[in-house]
Amino acid sequence: MPLPPRFNTVLVALVIIGVPTGLVMLQPDFGTGVLIAASGVFVLLLAGLPWWWVGLGVGGVAAVAPLAWFWLLRPYQKGRIMMFLDPEMDALGAGWNIIQSKIAIGSGGFDGKGWGEGSQSHLNFIPEQTTDFAFSVLSEEFGWIGVATVLALYLVVIGRCLWIASQSRDSYSRLLAGATGLAFFVYVLVNGRMISGLLPVVGVPMPLISYGGTSAVSLLAGFGLVMAVRSHNPVHGGYG
Repeated sequence: MPLPPRFNTVLVALVIIGVPTGLVMLQPDFGTGVLIAASGVFVLLLAGLPWWWVGLGVGGVAAVAPLAWFWLLRPYQKGRIMMFLDPEMDALGAGWNIIQSKIAIGSGGFDGKGWGEGSQSHLNFIPEQTTDFAFSVLSEEFGWIGVATVLALYLVVIGRCLWIASQSRDSYSRLLAGATGLAFFVYVLVNGRMISGLLPVVGVPMPLISYGGTSAVSLLAGFGLVMAVRSHNPVHGGYG
């Protein structure tokens, strides 16, 4: 078990995490900023940060959330939250995407409508069908079987990263592999809940499915580093 990091070390780490998070949020890109912050917190947890510290942090964020509504959030961000709570209030406007996404997911059924046969996507009812809502299109055309298959493959990737992390003997390798797997998990979780109406729309792509070269390159680079950890660093039970 790793020793809990010292308080001064945690403060330095929070500054390192906070600077890029703050800069990204100022763009503004709240969704990506949250993901950067979450990835940094994962590293701290893997380094031995007690869970109750995280609980205090979450409690502090919850306490200042009402102030953020009035002083920090921009109008479009407030609108996304309102659409998350009740997309029907503007069904032909801001709530259109999430309503059509849920229709696509539900109409796919067990085995889907077939490749290229999705009405929501091919009739352009889903505007962002190649980016934020690409997984909705997959769900409509391939149904529960397709979704379960993709999620199972995601689980294999995440499990592999965490297994490599658990087998690594040095802290750097463990933190790198573990944080990469957990960051990948957060991307999948946020996008999956977003297209299902369980989170506000924040513009987070589904890894390796949504259109976007930058996202794919960064993810594959991360996986390359994880495999390098497995190949070149000592692990329990040998190499391979």
